Amino acid sequence: MSPDSPAATTPAAETDILLRADADGVATLTLNRPKARNALSVGLMAALQTELDAIAKDQSVKVVVIEAAGPAFCAGHDLREVRANPGREAYEALFEQCSNLMMSVVNLPKPVIAKVHAMATAAGCQLVASCDLAYAAEEAKFATPGVNIGLFCSTPMVALSRAVGRKKAMEMLLSGRPVTAHEAEAAGLVNAVVPAAELDAAVSDMASTIAGKSPLTLAIGKEAFYKQVEMPLADAYRYASEVMTRNMMARDAEEGIDAFLQKRTPTWEGR
Repeated sequence: MSPDSPAATTPAAETDILLRADADGVATLTLNRPKARNALSVGLMAALQTELDAIAKDQSVKVVVIEAAGPAFCAGHDLREVRANPGREAYEALFEQCSNLMMSVVNLPKPVIAKVHAMATAAGCQLVASCDLAYAAEEAKFATPGVNIGLFCSTPMVALSRAVGRKKAMEMLLSGRPVTAHEAEAAGLVNAVVPAAELDAAVSDMASTIAGKSPLTLAIGKEAFYKQVEMPLADAYRYASEVMTRNMMARDAEEGIDAFLQKRTPTWEGR
């Protein structure tokens, strides 16, 4: 969606499982299955995938915020749906769909912020870990409790182990115990913890700050970050040097440097 007005909301019925609202370069996606604790059903994952694919091509969107309605941020996979469709083929399709969704968050050429107001478990915790930034209310908790029901959180483990240290990741995965928002902050799973009443403002402030940067620079930087972090040190420096050179050739870099030297606000062209 590329609204002409400064603020727009996707037309929604009460049954819509995902809501989208755009304002000032920020697209807010709201998980809207509150009675199911926003469990990632096949339908909800498909809706998220569709919006992320659209946002990737939408030049009006600079930043994405993922939030949720109701008493939980996300309870992971919809276990009732999972048990209603048993069999290897169904399971393989489910986890492939979820893995592709998480990779789409990482590969999206725009920063994604998780706004976590309450519990995020299993694939919900995976979603938080997959986002570029995450802010949590003091009441929020995080867990990978699959081990409690005989199902190790193997796919959530991929994102979790890349967001926090090995020991903390293994503690969460092996025990299934939830960690508090402050523990999650200390472990690196979230950027900051604020009182619930301040969560909207904290996320809005960060989203607005990022939205004011060059969209081209953000896209280049996000892609480079995730590529270099998996490389050996020497390879990472070679790659990052090439990225810096390419970035320096961009019109926005010229504009940004000139604006800095001339003590004025830059005008980004996205090229």
